[in-house]
Amino acid sequence: MKFLRKPYVAVCLGLLACFVLAVTIGSANAPAVVERISAPAADAIAEAGGGGQVEAHFRTPNGFPSRHVVLTGAEGLDEATRNEIAHAVARLPGVGGISWSDGDMMVEQHFNPLHCQEDVQALLRARTIRFEEGSAQIDAGSQSLIDEVARALRPCLGAVIEVSGHTDRSGPEERNIMLSRERAQAVKQALVRRGIPADEVRVNGEGSAEPVEGLEPTDPANRRIEFAVVSTQPLLPTPVDTPGPR
Repeated sequence: MKFLRKPYVAVCLGLLACFVLAVTIGSANAPAVVERISAPAADAIAEAGGGGQVEAHFRTPNGFPSRHVVLTGAEGLDEATRNEIAHAVARLPGVGGISWSDGDMMVEQHFNPLHCQEDVQALLRARTIRFEEGSAQIDAGSQSLIDEVARALRPCLGAVIEVSGHTDRSGPEERNIMLSRERAQAVKQALVRRGIPADEVRVNGEGSAEPVEGLEPTDPANRRIEFAVVSTQPLLPTPVDTPGPR
């Protein structure tokens, strides 16, 4: 049996050496990673509404540098702001898991998708996202409306949001479909610039296929952007990389 033990011991020693090497390399790289992402993390926290209160700590309980962030100082902030801060930090390249010093790393986001959708629809019943004539350039006067739409959509983070563009029935339908999609894409980009994750927004160009009920297909009032929350399942957490309010 001795001849069987030597290969087994050799394999064990080899695995141990690989583990030690991995830990050594990880420890050597961690300070550089932490140094690179500390300043952007502070900026992201400030932009998300936690400036002067929330701090990101890139250290393990034993004091070693770590990509996994512990956020502190948010005791006086509401859940929506905490959630936005956690997501803002999580989106930074190089950041690992997110946890709060006064909460549980296993965070589940709760939201009512239909409530989010209704909030956006209420905004668009009163006003319309407008574009330059015949183009996908958003009119300057609609920027404040998109600000409000982005705020209404933030509680939906974790769902998939569909942005659909619609036109009236003037001009070739092929052009209408292309223009309606380009306008939906422009709205998506505007939302992403306001902190909505790009991978949670889909775009669709309907052209003139779905006129507003009660309007003639040629009526210019059919030119519009619509939003729908098409995923009704909340984002499920993982123990190492879930941002959340607590």
